[in-house]
Amino acid sequence: MSLIMLKDITLPQEFVTPAPQSAEQLQHDQSLFAAAKEAIKKHNALLIAHYYTAPLIQKLAEETGGFIGDSLEMARVGKDSPLQTIVVAGVRFMGETAKILSPEKTILMPDMASECSLDLCCQAADVKRVKAEHPNATVVAYANTSAEVKSLSDWIVTSSLAVELADYLKGRGEEILWLPDRHLGSYIANNAHTDVYCWPGRCVVHDSFDAAAIKKMKEENPGAKLLVHPESPAEVVALADCVGSTSQLLAFTKNDSASTYIVATERGIFYKMQQANPQKTFIEAGIAARQGVSLDGAKCPWMSLNSMAKIIECLESTGEQRAAHEVQVPAAVREGALKPLDRMLAFAAALKSGSVPSDL
Repeated sequence: MSLIMLKDITLPQEFVTPAPQSAEQLQHDQSLFAAAKEAIKKHNALLIAHYYTAPLIQKLAEETGGFIGDSLEMARVGKDSPLQTIVVAGVRFMGETAKILSPEKTILMPDMASECSLDLCCQAADVKRVKAEHPNATVVAYANTSAEVKSLSDWIVTSSLAVELADYLKGRGEEILWLPDRHLGSYIANNAHTDVYCWPGRCVVHDSFDAAAIKKMKEENPGAKLLVHPESPAEVVALADCVGSTSQLLAFTKNDSASTYIVATERGIFYKMQQANPQKTFIEAGIAARQGVSLDGAKCPWMSLNSMAKIIECLESTGEQRAAHEVQVPAAVREGALKPLDRMLAFAAALKSGSVPSDL
């Protein structure tokens, strides 16, 4: 296999991240829990929350008949739900994906400023240029991209499907142009044993996991197993007992016999891991400082923008204030992005059934 890192890509020199919530803000959010439940019920809305949101957000989804999952599962549930108002607690590309798949539904987000560093690393103008430079390559975009970038892609994929799709495309003799995560691109190339033209973007959380710190943690916790998301650096992935998507790591903890885990993914997943395994211990993997970003541990700063107050506001507001929470995707962009998203869902379903057709 060969990993060909793309050059002359526009990347942020610094990520401007929101400040962590204060203790007072967190306490205020707790006091609004009942009101948020009532607002969801009043508006007959479905709350879809990502595993990386705060435990209180995930609890709200549970107690209102909502859903908690990774981005692939969120996409499925939003599309299949009979409810016409969907609140997406996550980051912006997740809301856009829900709107692309369900244009007739009202898709609301607590805070439209909830970015994703991978999305910020991948601008549509660069994608258009690189596509022109590699006209024979199949463009495979991670779900963590904007609607416009999705519309320029041949396939969309999540981390739970990435290696399988690369292997499928290799079998069809197709070149792969992967964007935007450099670490997941490397993981795909290594595990599908195929050549990949790779975008040099990064997730600020997963890129910060540090192999030296994790080695020390493993020494201090003999018998602990290391769970790693493939957006992490290769030297961290090499130490792992299990590498997988958020949902795959969660499933591993349910079926594995170890009692202690060091977890190299965003700390929001601890809520569901601990809930599923109350007798087990979960330890946040160590991180190191990276240029251009400041983190409060293994926590996505933009996920923290989701709050009880903002969930209430997005449902109860009207006029311009409501419009600030409602996801809109231009028709032409939506039409372009829908085909690769539908392909992803069809590929996922075919994988699950054990039979992938050659003509997806």
